[in-house]
Amino acid sequence: MTYKIIKRIIDIVGAIVGLILFAPLMLILAIIIKLDSQGPAIFCQERVGKDGKKFKFYKFRTMRTDVDPYGFSPKDFGDPRITRIGKFLRKYSLDELPQLINVLKGDMSLVGPRPLLPWQYKKWTEHQRRRCLVKPGLTGWAQVKGRASLTHEDKIELDIWYVENAGFWLDIKIIFLTLGRVIKGEDILEKKYSKNDDDIEIRKSE
Repeated sequence: MTYKIIKRIIDIVGAIVGLILFAPLMLILAIIIKLDSQGPAIFCQERVGKDGKKFKFYKFRTMRTDVDPYGFSPKDFGDPRITRIGKFLRKYSLDELPQLINVLKGDMSLVGPRPLLPWQYKKWTEHQRRRCLVKPGLTGWAQVKGRASLTHEDKIELDIWYVENAGFWLDIKIIFLTLGRVIKGEDILEKKYSKNDDDIEIRKSE
């Protein structure tokens, strides 16, 4: 059996088991989110997946509904856009649980580059777009190599490295390293976006 087939089988089994195990927790979180702030419990957004194809991406809503859904990620928990329950969800990556549905549907994999926004994809070079040769994942090589301390460009290079070196044992290593980081609540918020943070306001207005 090829790596690609084994990976898909693991994705399906992992997503089904995860949805069954976390169903009670997900229901409780959905209710708390609804009670905590106005708006839907599930946040749906368009993201770029394998081969540059767009898909509907799911996660628990952690920010207010009156903010730009395509803006930059919060840099600290004091960001006024984040809801009270959102801080807890982000700290332990519980907001990502609905993406098990994306994995089951085949839009995503358990391991792969994180799915990014369409406007980001448009800015990439052909080299950078190599990260889209595989399905995006719940977690990836960039997430376990320093997530919050890395710039957007650094993450893309790490993602490309993963694409070129992907294999069963590397995926297993990433999953275990991710579990450790989630338990410790490490590297959750992005401290910076690009190598030159001065261009953030310019990018946000484009």
